[in-house]
Amino acid sequence: MFNIALYQPDIPQNTAAIIRLCSCFDATLEMIKPYGFLLSDKRIKRIAMDYLNIARIVEYESYEIFLKSKKNSRIILMTTKAKKNYNNFKFNPNDTILLGRESNGVPKTVHNNSYQRLKIPLKKNVRSLNVSMVAAITLSEAIKQNSL
Repeated sequence: MFNIALYQPDIPQNTAAIIRLCSCFDATLEMIKPYGFLLSDKRIKRIAMDYLNIARIVEYESYEIFLKSKKNSRIILMTTKAKKNYNNFKFNPNDTILLGRESNGVPKTVHNNSYQRLKIPLKKNVRSLNVSMVAAITLSEAIKQNSL
């Protein structure tokens, strides 16, 4: 199944919503340290609720360790800086959908190491969607394409 990866997340409520999303759709959540919070944060528990107990969460101490673990899968970076739309891309079940920090995205090296960079098209004069919404929209499209 699909993996959702968070690059150094810094808002616990968004991470909690993604934990719940991954639990409901049998996706693995991969989290790249450092985080801007502790996984034991009460804001995580409040939103993730009992889904935290059934979630598959893999933690990586660094981006380099995460990258080494992805030798046999494609990293699909969701970014507002992409030119290609997410719905014009064919997802594979072993893809990893990577989302950046809420506060400042990902560094250039992460962009360069991604198999593909995709965006969700938005109307003009708006910045971006919430990272948990991006995870839900993208995962939904990937599942739909693969009839899972």
